[in-house]
Amino acid sequence: MRRQYSFLVLIAILLCCGNSTAQKSGISDSLKNIFNSRAGKPVDLDLLWDIANNEEEPDSVTKYSKLLITHGIAIGNDEKVYSGYRQLGNGLRLKGDLKQALKAYFKSLDYANKIKDKKGIAYSNIEIGNVYSLSGNTSNADLYYNKGIDELRSGEDSTSLGSALFNAGDEYLRIGNLEKAKIFTKEAELIFEKVNYPLGRAYSLGNLGRINAELGNDDLAEENLNTAIILLEELNAHNAIAEFLVSLSDVYSEKGDMDKAFRYASRSLEISKKYGFKNYIADAYQKLSELYEQIGYTAKSFQYYKDYITYRDSVRNLESIREMANLRTDFEISQKQTEVDLLNQQKKNQQNIVIGVLVALFLLMLLAFGLYRRNNFIRRTNLIIEREKIRSEHLLRNILPEGTALELMETGKVKAKKFDSVSVLFTDFVDFTHFSESLSPEELVKSVDFYFSKFDKIIEKHGLEKIKTIGDSYMCAAGVPYPMENHAVAMMYAALEILEFVEETKRDNLGIGALFEIRIGINSGPLIAGVVGSKKFAYDIWGDAVNIASRMESCSEIGKINISEDTYHLVKSTFSCKERGKIKVKNKGMIPMYFVENLKDTSTLKHNGMSTNMS
Repeated sequence: MRRQYSFLVLIAILLCCGNSTAQKSGISDSLKNIFNSRAGKPVDLDLLWDIANNEEEPDSVTKYSKLLITHGIAIGNDEKVYSGYRQLGNGLRLKGDLKQALKAYFKSLDYANKIKDKKGIAYSNIEIGNVYSLSGNTSNADLYYNKGIDELRSGEDSTSLGSALFNAGDEYLRIGNLEKAKIFTKEAELIFEKVNYPLGRAYSLGNLGRINAELGNDDLAEENLNTAIILLEELNAHNAIAEFLVSLSDVYSEKGDMDKAFRYASRSLEISKKYGFKNYIADAYQKLSELYEQIGYTAKSFQYYKDYITYRDSVRNLESIREMANLRTDFEISQKQTEVDLLNQQKKNQQNIVIGVLVALFLLMLLAFGLYRRNNFIRRTNLIIEREKIRSEHLLRNILPEGTALELMETGKVKAKKFDSVSVLFTDFVDFTHFSESLSPEELVKSVDFYFSKFDKIIEKHGLEKIKTIGDSYMCAAGVPYPMENHAVAMMYAALEILEFVEETKRDNLGIGALFEIRIGINSGPLIAGVVGSKKFAYDIWGDAVNIASRMESCSEIGKINISEDTYHLVKSTFSCKERGKIKVKNKGMIPMYFVENLKDTSTLKHNGMSTNMS
């Protein structure tokens, strides 16, 4: 499963500067010394811009960019305000705050249009495309990249054009359009070589290596990535080196050279920790987890996976709308703290009893009365504690599978377990970002809750296990926490009922805020399941079977159920399926995909109350 890389906007940030990272750091320090020495004098806007443009630390970038904006507005210098907003977007993007970065870039676009700066308009459009790409909004990323590229092709700024082509190629790589990705990235590499821009050429070669790896050209991928890393080491571009080392580890893992795969993944982790690159630390932990799972070290793989989850969650920047969609689950989980609070209250009450006994030695006349009242109070408190304990245990059973919840309550921990054959389903609402921008938060949360509540009832009906929701994505499994003989068939019936419900909702228009369309992907295979977290517990699954199921969903189409070859062999006697080509999956090679056409015996669907029309 290919990771989304987060360095694609770096070249655009460096368009105005040809210095290496180390040189920029030295320049920034010198400029800040000059700025600090001018205390009490009029603010030099050019000096502020130079500091923000040469600074590496995201907090410093945002600090000096905001100063530039404030003083630029004060004296009416729209050109410097444009530059300040653009650099502010860069700093916020480096911090992982994509929502605020997007706002800053749109402000820079407004000012670029105001001062009729064609090059600035192009730059701002490209930066906006970068943020949409990092957020997974492919349609908007493509739109703004093309706007920026069209502006730059009419000018003479080859370096900026190369950067825009590179970022567009990176977006095509992210969505799996490898041919377009290769065309755009190769054109960018040739431009950077022609204008002697080594940093841009290094990034382009690195991405060409990733593209060739996806295409199965492992030797060429290895050559591209090694060349890119050599160039980046000369430029001290440590963040890009950390990313490409993980890509190189992918290549060696694919070739079966596990020693080199471990070496490069570990080196990426070392560099990322040294320079505090949290998102790259997450990538390195994820890769090491995959490698240890590949060689059979389950316990170590699980530990690295938990480290990956920790760092991934610390840098993930979901939009506030998606955060609101998960508020119901967060609220339910937080109720587990009730039991702890009540137990603390019981301890305090017991201390009060001891004090009461000491007082009773001096106040014999009040002893009986005091004990009577105190015992009544204890009895009522214990009843409350018992009720809340039952509620907390019930909530824990809602969050975790029954057997897993019992194991956690009895031992305080849950052992990870391996399952030989499980079916995993992913769903995704099509064009969810469009709805999140057009609906109010309350309407969007109400719509998502309407669909997911029905999904919960469907999977419970078919004996499946809900794993989690991530924004607009729903994930469940059949065959965990207890093995199920016909897990793939049961999963298929549930998928059909989910699809039927979504279609009925769209057709009947029940008055909810959003009428979503859906994609579904299913895969079957072995995986590992366990509980992640020490306070907010979550039952989770991982392994190649999960990654392939996610790929099945992302490669599906609207209103379709896309299944892997492994699932097909388990359901082909019950369902008619149509082969639709293959996709390449790391460590698995080319995997055939199938669309589910119809049920061979439609009486089963009628018995379950579903329509027999699956077209």
